[in-house]
Amino acid sequence: MILRMSTLFVRTLRDDPADAEVPSHRLLVRAGYIRRAAPGIYSWLPLGLRVLRRIEGIIREEMDGIGAQELSFPALLPRAPYEATGRWTEYGDGIFRLKDRKDDDYLLGPTHEEMFTLVVKDLYSSYKDLPLSLYQVQNKYRDEARPRAGILRGREFVMKDSYSFDVDDAGLDASYQKHRDAYVRIFDRLGFDYVIVKATSGAMGGSRSEEFLAKAEVGEDTYVRCTVCDYAANVEAVEVPTPAPSSYDGVPAAHAEQTPGTPTIDSLVDFLNEKLPRDDRPWAAGDTLKNVLVVFTHPDGTREPVAIGLPGDREVDQKRLEGQLEPITVEPMDEAELRKHPALVKGYIGPGVLGEDSTSGIRYLLDPRVVEGTRWVTGADVDGSHVVDLVAGRDFTGDGTVEAADVRDGDPCPRCAETGDAGVLVSARGIEMGHIFQLGRKYAEALDLKVLDENGKLVTVTMGSYGVGVTRAVAAVAEGTLDDAGLCWPREVAPADVHLVAAGKDDALFTAAEEIARELDAAGVRVLYDDRRGKTSPGVKFKDAELIGVPTIVVVGKGLVDGVVEVKDRRTGEREDIAAASVVDHLVSLVRS
Repeated sequence: MILRMSTLFVRTLRDDPADAEVPSHRLLVRAGYIRRAAPGIYSWLPLGLRVLRRIEGIIREEMDGIGAQELSFPALLPRAPYEATGRWTEYGDGIFRLKDRKDDDYLLGPTHEEMFTLVVKDLYSSYKDLPLSLYQVQNKYRDEARPRAGILRGREFVMKDSYSFDVDDAGLDASYQKHRDAYVRIFDRLGFDYVIVKATSGAMGGSRSEEFLAKAEVGEDTYVRCTVCDYAANVEAVEVPTPAPSSYDGVPAAHAEQTPGTPTIDSLVDFLNEKLPRDDRPWAAGDTLKNVLVVFTHPDGTREPVAIGLPGDREVDQKRLEGQLEPITVEPMDEAELRKHPALVKGYIGPGVLGEDSTSGIRYLLDPRVVEGTRWVTGADVDGSHVVDLVAGRDFTGDGTVEAADVRDGDPCPRCAETGDAGVLVSARGIEMGHIFQLGRKYAEALDLKVLDENGKLVTVTMGSYGVGVTRAVAAVAEGTLDDAGLCWPREVAPADVHLVAAGKDDALFTAAEEIARELDAAGVRVLYDDRRGKTSPGVKFKDAELIGVPTIVVVGKGLVDGVVEVKDRRTGEREDIAAASVVDHLVSLVRS
């Protein structure tokens, strides 16, 4: 069917929407693809829905290709299954909860592990039924605290989630690899640059976990890659190479020194170099042990003060820390909370008052670099005083370790650190497009999903989980292909193959353009035809064509008197005059190639 601009439900805009933060958001609204309904909630207009459905089609083809079967669960879900797995509490404020007229609890589905697990439990009971992969493409709901960037981070979104079910871990490995290969094909077809990185599992649980990130400066995720090997990871999943323990024989006993006016790392280092200089080299921030106070908020609302000890040249990366602890959230300790702990002296806090068995009772977690034998300068728990030559393992210990410090360009690669190579990490930004997990038996155990194995013994099924953000993919493709003039869709996801423009007032132009449109449509080429007359000038039509971003623009204009029409590649800007009599064959060949 030919889409005609004269009747298409679209209105292009010349000005950017006031709330748009990233280019894809601005252009999707201006080009008439989406409209904001509420913060983080968008309506899909005809052009936008066409792109969304094209992406869904690619995903379905590849999922069906690995033998996965599609079903669809309700978005409105009962509390009980999520209570059984603990996620009714773990999600905290992140889900939409509601009650029916009988006062029973429900939620709007943020993800559907429980429902997939229960339907397999209901219908299958033997190893002969497995392996099995099921998927759905469905609206999800999460109560984002800060919805932003248009459809990149919304409260309602379309997601493809699939789940594999196997009798044993070897089967899970095979299912995981099949899904991973399918994801590579999906993202190759979507037409933007992406990277596969190691990731954390967060509230989903499980072991092996990888993210597919679209490379984008506006991305919320930071990932790192090695300059030597193929290591790549979301910063939340980077494991700091742990130094080997070192001997502290001969290290002087820890001693307190008066260090007035040194509540910050910089002021402390300056003081040490002036008043207590080293013989071998100047003091540096990395010689100090910084103890950062934070508050963990657990899903049930419990607040727990925690201290994190890390080298003074590092900062606590809150997002990275929350990635290790999800669904726990983290915030810096404020002055009101600090006053509840009189043993803590702001600016001079040391390990002496920290730890679950200490006077403060505050749990003390250490950066992996703080290993036995390392030597530090840190707070003496007295205003204006620090301890020098404090040795980990000799003078203090922590209650555990945590990956909380920021990851920086130039940090050693964890993999190369094991092999002896000299690779270092470099960072970039990306948009999370897909996430695959080996869930293992977490949900099967919680919901008692078991089957009889070949020996007649009941065994717990092992699962994998695989998600693709479908609405997010629309924005990611747009973000990765747009230019200064507007959107610039790859052909496989574009709302049409050809944007045909009748540029002028002469009836002959419209007659010729109509004939071209009909012949293209008959040949299976999707046509968006700008047939608007009256006050719509050729200049407006050209700007709209650039803004909307169909990959091939065909202009029936002044050249028609010479028997030619103009064919333009939206991506490269290359123009070519083609004989009107053969332009349909030319375009059909172009689209099919």
